[in-house]
Amino acid sequence: MKAVLIYSGGLDSSTLLYRLLADGYQVDALTFNYAQRHKKEIECARVITSRLDITHHIIDLSSLAAFLGQSALLGKGEVPRGLYTEESARQTVVPNRNMIMLSVAAGYAEAQRIPELFYAAHRNDLTVYPDCRPEFVDALKPAIRLGTAWHPVQLRAPFLDMTKAEIVRMGLELQVPYELTWSCYLGMDKPCRSCPTCIEREEAFALCGCRDPLVEMDGA
Repeated sequence: MKAVLIYSGGLDSSTLLYRLLADGYQVDALTFNYAQRHKKEIECARVITSRLDITHHIIDLSSLAAFLGQSALLGKGEVPRGLYTEESARQTVVPNRNMIMLSVAAGYAEAQRIPELFYAAHRNDLTVYPDCRPEFVDALKPAIRLGTAWHPVQLRAPFLDMTKAEIVRMGLELQVPYELTWSCYLGMDKPCRSCPTCIEREEAFALCGCRDPLVEMDGA
């Protein structure tokens, strides 16, 4: 079995990568540089895929950043602190980001005759990011299938009904090297522990009865 995975180098997509490998898939991982402030995740993706010795491509979409508004993730404003709220979500949305990446990945999958395309949208994201909602996935599945008619590609989002804590629990069982992953929106040497994604990540580990290894390594 072969699959294409949109792979950020973060917690969720790293767990999905290890899940797919455990399930017997041969994975081509695609990482996108969209001029994100937290480019450190790209290097994390490079390190993990190198250790696993799997096909990994970094696709440069950075030129699009000039046309995608004022997202804090693109360095065009302050990264919000605290829990996710409607306002902080709006500040961190890169318009149609997953749609853009999935479109490119679907083209790659068809060109390589790889029948399945995965991404790691999950339940916690659905109230924050429009392109992580079940309605979006349900609408895009037939569109991708129809748009890749010569070598049809099936979109898969297996974590859609899972919380981040459930994903972490799965990853711990799969021995995902979470110390090599990255989530913090600031992309500094250490997690800030105060942006929405840092808080969500730490909470997920706490719900699994352990600490985020990035925090452990920091000695905090």
